[in-house]
Amino acid sequence: MKQMTWPCNSDGHHHFASLPFFRKPQESPILAKPSKSHLSFFNSAPKSAPNPSQGSDFSALPYDVLARVAASFALPSLKTASLVCRAWRDALKPLREAMVFLKWGKRFKHGRGGVKANSRKALDSFLKGAARGSTLAMVDAGLIYWEMGKKEEGIAWYRLAAELGDPTGQCNLAICYFQAYPSKTLEAIGWLYQASFAGHVRAQYQLALCLHQGRGVGRSLPEAAHWYLRAAEGGYARAMYNTSLCYLMGEGLVQSHRLARKWMKRAADHGHSKAQFEHGLGLFSEGDMMKAVVYLELATRAGERAAAHVKNVILQQLSASSRDRVMLLADTWRDLPAHPS
Repeated sequence: MKQMTWPCNSDGHHHFASLPFFRKPQESPILAKPSKSHLSFFNSAPKSAPNPSQGSDFSALPYDVLARVAASFALPSLKTASLVCRAWRDALKPLREAMVFLKWGKRFKHGRGGVKANSRKALDSFLKGAARGSTLAMVDAGLIYWEMGKKEEGIAWYRLAAELGDPTGQCNLAICYFQAYPSKTLEAIGWLYQASFAGHVRAQYQLALCLHQGRGVGRSLPEAAHWYLRAAEGGYARAMYNTSLCYLMGEGLVQSHRLARKWMKRAADHGHSKAQFEHGLGLFSEGDMMKAVVYLELATRAGERAAAHVKNVILQQLSASSRDRVMLLADTWRDLPAHPS
């Protein structure tokens, strides 16, 4: 999905134009469901834990309930939960096994850990993890199917993960609906709200875009700005950039040039190329030539052509040693880590 930044006003003349939110609508066939053979865990898991000898306690939770609660757990949380009692350890065994398949799936997908990249083997590992109840594996299986052009299979796995409460599955399902099934826009908005309230920053950003554009939901600048800010505070660079614009123009937030600059710099430091360009311009206007050139050089390398012209003008004003210094800073620059979402 292409990067989307600031949506246009309803008149279409906003200075900060966004990229198209929807792709060309396609036919909407009946969505496929994951094969029953891939859902062996949910089909065969015991319905309840052994009856405890004493009164009701956590160990008495039915196996299938516990497994669904823990379906989106990563390995550290699974290990911790497995220490609660023997019943939990036994109930969560399939999910712990799923983590092994998930690990191998990622190795095959990215060609890491001494193995060559192989999408077929990656998919097979993810499906084995999904069959043991892991929504993390379901999401990865859905992604591979989507990348293979098998959209129905991909959406089916995303939907299963979403229904089990996985925020990434909910977000990905919503985006797939936007791209391939525009008739499901209202349902997509619902999934975005669920994922956003769960703290998924990409979903918060996508929801903010919808609210800002009035896509599938009533246009609301204050609510859009709220979700931009939530996603920005969660570490999402694109949301940081849009939050800066909200503060700069007073759209949905009280106008504040100080906060606009704060969020523009944060977006730039997280690798957002347009933010690097605009922050560089701001530094240039304040007379901080050295820092300005560094950000403008980073923006230029990221494809912001307009940044190159300004950078070259500034470089002509610097000494040879200063030019070497700023280029070294740009060469050794490391973006702040992006949010995993």
